[in-house]
Amino acid sequence: MSNYYDSSRKLHFSQLSLEPVVRDLEHGFEQKNSHSLGSMEEALRWYNMLLDNAGEIAGEFIAPRAEAVDEQGCRLEDGVVSWAPETQENMDMLAQAGYMGAMLERRFGGLAMPVSVNNIIVEMISQADASLMNLYGLQDIAVTLQKFGSEEQKQRVLPLFAKGEVSGAMALTEPDAGSDLQAVSLKAIEKDGKWYLDGVKRFITNGSGDVLLVLARSEPDTTSGRGLSMFLCEKSPEIVVRRIENKLGIHGSPTCELQFNMAAAELVGKRKFGLIKYVMSLMNGARLAVSAQAMGIAQAAYEEAVAYANEREQFGKRIVEIPAVYQMLKQMQGEIETGRALLYQTGLAVDMMEIYERKAEAGEKVKTELRATTALADFLTPLSKFTLSELANRAAYDSLQIHGGVGYMKDFKVERLLRDARITNIYEGTTQLQVVAAIGFIVKGLFEKEMEAVRTMKLTDLKTEQKKVVSLLDKMLAAVSAVHEMTSPDFRDYAATYLVEMASILYRLKLYLPIADQNPDRQEILKFFLMESDVRINYLENRILHLKEQYGDNIDRLKDDFLK
Repeated sequence: MSNYYDSSRKLHFSQLSLEPVVRDLEHGFEQKNSHSLGSMEEALRWYNMLLDNAGEIAGEFIAPRAEAVDEQGCRLEDGVVSWAPETQENMDMLAQAGYMGAMLERRFGGLAMPVSVNNIIVEMISQADASLMNLYGLQDIAVTLQKFGSEEQKQRVLPLFAKGEVSGAMALTEPDAGSDLQAVSLKAIEKDGKWYLDGVKRFITNGSGDVLLVLARSEPDTTSGRGLSMFLCEKSPEIVVRRIENKLGIHGSPTCELQFNMAAAELVGKRKFGLIKYVMSLMNGARLAVSAQAMGIAQAAYEEAVAYANEREQFGKRIVEIPAVYQMLKQMQGEIETGRALLYQTGLAVDMMEIYERKAEAGEKVKTELRATTALADFLTPLSKFTLSELANRAAYDSLQIHGGVGYMKDFKVERLLRDARITNIYEGTTQLQVVAAIGFIVKGLFEKEMEAVRTMKLTDLKTEQKKVVSLLDKMLAAVSAVHEMTSPDFRDYAATYLVEMASILYRLKLYLPIADQNPDRQEILKFFLMESDVRINYLENRILHLKEQYGDNIDRLKDDFLK
């Protein structure tokens, strides 16, 4: 039994520059009522209390129920989906503690929590039971409605979310429209001033939820994203759950196929903005939530590996003393610590973007700031998902390897972690799509500007390491230049994965350098991660240079072996 708000999370939380975010959310600390926060000091005490309480719920209440949730899964009987009893207990506990309205305004019964703070709660819940995140994390439905819905919609629906009386889902995917949401064909039909939805959605997380945000085609003769609108659709007999998927992992949340039979719906925001504005806003939150989910899984896998390696004896000693084993553990430790810095900074970037969105909506002249914060958030959210979802899979894989044969058995938690990790680099955009989303920031020179601070950091103990990071940055910039020299877009696309991985490593080093410099107990982690990063970045740079030399603008020849 433990509290998941541990020393690492506390340290990384303490590094966040939250004051501008909190000051904006609390209206300059000028509102005088019993619910508002009066100062930054009060806010930090409040957030730490919320995080500590959530960490206790995750470690002592949710985690012990995870095995039962995984075994029972969800059921569909007579068109009704039911969760495992333990899942309902978990959701009730979170609702009673007030967390179901974490990011909603207080006037709706919420906690008015920054994204970056709620992000830590999502991570801890995911460490306890990754499938529960898919239910708790769908608060993004309520947040999206709060941003774009009418006042009547908000007043009617959001208090129910805050009380935990309803759950939600975003219904985007269709049988023929997975990652390509421009291909959505579910019809939104307007009759006598009212809207109705007709068609099928598939792979909908918690599709049995009470409140759905549905992407549908409102403009009949269109085929592009411009013809799509967002709709609020509440549970009714006209929405039929046709099936729930029999999945590899994440058994605690139902993934549904839905049939809409002229189901009544309400337009959210403006027509034609469903994909180009509202889904794009949703995606930052969704990427961030899955990143936190993956981080939680990685942490759980690492802790299971450390515990088992200390208990298991082979050849007359504990296996943790075997170099091949502690090498794997050390690699996990470095990836998790630096990955957490990336995750928390990404949450802060989303918070900062939302500040300027609110200011712009209020008519303030913040165009430059909004453009810059949006560009950074739009880069860091796919970068985090790219990095952390792949980390979750590696950590779970290596943890099972350390367990050996017993890890393959249902008796040990790690086999569940491996199954749960696998979806994180698929849903809400595959790893390959995250590369597509992130690469523009790199090739346009924005990443270089973002990294300039690493050259001028005032460090005490880690100046040698700082110089090494700068030299690795220069290697990456040389690789970017090599890509720019090529005229073929195929070459850039092929090299994109290498460049995004290099950017991930370097950005994490930039974030973790000052943390380790100020906290001597973290310096060994930094130095080991830097040593590993040196090898990896040199390899990635050489891959790009060799590809350029070998294939140049004819790199599309590589696909010829697979054409039929």
